[in-house]
Amino acid sequence: MESNIVVQDKTNNIAEFSVIQSKIYEIRGQKVMLDFDLAKIYEVTTSNLNKAVQRNLERFPEDFMFQLTMDEFHLIFQNGTSSWGGTRKHPFAFTEQGVAMLSGILRSQKAIRENIKIMRAFVAIRQYVLNYAELKQELDNFMRKTDMRFDEIFQIFEEFAKHKKEQDKPRTPIGYKQNNENKAETEIILNNK
Repeated sequence: MESNIVVQDKTNNIAEFSVIQSKIYEIRGQKVMLDFDLAKIYEVTTSNLNKAVQRNLERFPEDFMFQLTMDEFHLIFQNGTSSWGGTRKHPFAFTEQGVAMLSGILRSQKAIRENIKIMRAFVAIRQYVLNYAELKQELDNFMRKTDMRFDEIFQIFEEFAKHKKEQDKPRTPIGYKQNNENKAETEIILNNK
């Protein structure tokens, strides 16, 4: 019975984790989360989240938080990556460090728990990227090593194909070849005798 609870808890964590990961966007070359997505996760209004940030603005330099431009804003929502309700202001984007800083100004237990999950999601994405880079490097090394072998194999196949083609050519028979016209003349001469 206990193992079912653990499995169910892991399943819920995986589902929550994937929801959080789906809210992480890449903007200006950084992984960020948007204010309204964070507000939904923390179960506060976007307005209250932004008010708390504005009261603590010294904690959020530009590399922790920035406001989206009109182009960035339209690019994200044009692709249908989020269901934004709409406001007159463009959303704020929080980098990983900005999200971590939010935990210092949002003191609810819910915000603390959710912030831990968000930090883990950022770490998992970073680890995935690192693993992908390592795998790509290994694949590139393998291809460089095997390129020469593949070239040799293809060369052998080409030589084999040439040899096979030469063998498949019709051969000239060895011996006396009688011309059909000569054969007909020979038969006529024989018949006349």
